[in-house]
Amino acid sequence: MQNIILSFLTSLLIVIFGIPSIITVAKLKGLYDKPDKRKLHTAKIPRLGGVAIIAGFAIASSIWGIPDGMGRLQYLQAALIILFFVGLKDDIIILSPIKKLFSQIFAISLTIIGEDIRLTSFFGIFGIYEIPIWASYAITLFTIVVITNAFNLIDGVDGLAGGLGFIISVTFGLWFNFIDQPGWAILAFALAGALLGFLVFNFNPAKIFMGDGGSLTTGFLLAIFAIRFIEFNSPGTENAYKLLSAPAIAVAILIIPLFDTLRVFIIRLLNKKSPFTADKNHLHHSLIKIGLGHKEVSLVMYIINVLFVLIAFMIKDSSTVTILLIVGTLALILSQIPVYIFNHKIADLDADQSTPISQQIEEQFNSKDNIN
Repeated sequence: MQNIILSFLTSLLIVIFGIPSIITVAKLKGLYDKPDKRKLHTAKIPRLGGVAIIAGFAIASSIWGIPDGMGRLQYLQAALIILFFVGLKDDIIILSPIKKLFSQIFAISLTIIGEDIRLTSFFGIFGIYEIPIWASYAITLFTIVVITNAFNLIDGVDGLAGGLGFIISVTFGLWFNFIDQPGWAILAFALAGALLGFLVFNFNPAKIFMGDGGSLTTGFLLAIFAIRFIEFNSPGTENAYKLLSAPAIAVAILIIPLFDTLRVFIIRLLNKKSPFTADKNHLHHSLIKIGLGHKEVSLVMYIINVLFVLIAFMIKDSSTVTILLIVGTLALILSQIPVYIFNHKIADLDADQSTPISQQIEEQFNSKDNIN
């Protein structure tokens, strides 16, 4: 427990003391996320927060990490470095989506094969338990790519990605500690400390952004924690807090990035657009449309994520399919509330306007939207 606390505090302090210097360098070198008609911010904001996050995490986990039962994790470290520099390069000179995707696939494959970190069971979903090894590699690769990019996509409002990442990493870290996996708990809390330190400067009004260097590496680590969380509960393993519906509970812990990504992809396909086309249909966009500011959006989504975690653990003895249905249905209902409020407001105002309020709001929103 001592090492867990020290890893958290070490990464927290490194980030808090490191970010002011990063902001100074970014200003001197002109490394900004510049405002334009698609962005919500109106000032030049450095987007190199990922440098501090990865530095805090790497230093804290190296000093206080416990390798017992984990190995050196050298392939995971290599993958993390690859993803960090790919994201950092994209923050400085924009990379094409295809180059970013192939880099992710290479780095993630390195981890899956080198560390043998992979999903091995479906926990009885569709009557399937053990997965053939070739399917295990493919499903794990897909899962990590999805979670990594889902986390990257929610980084559109001050404090949102950092706060959600903190909540998710603390949840996994506490559970790793409960089942006597201190090595993984230390990694999770090292990330949590780095993200909390980052939030000091990123919560609205933001002084620095996470950037792809931060969001890709954070999303990747959260995906790895989710895989280990599921596998520590797989059939044949034993621990004092074993969960028979671990995949569904992992989905609940990651509900906002996962559901938001699924939702926008479906909307784009229904509109006959590429699922990778940028738009303004993310959950944080919907909340901004009804009048919430950055702080309110982030706080609302923090609370919702925590509620989903609590609900999932309250019904942990239910089947995986049952939990997925409950979580998915609740997420769908909650996502429609801001849409209903927005439509209800403008319906009442349109009758008294020569130019429909909905059109005015849409034009105004399009002029300043931060599209992911």
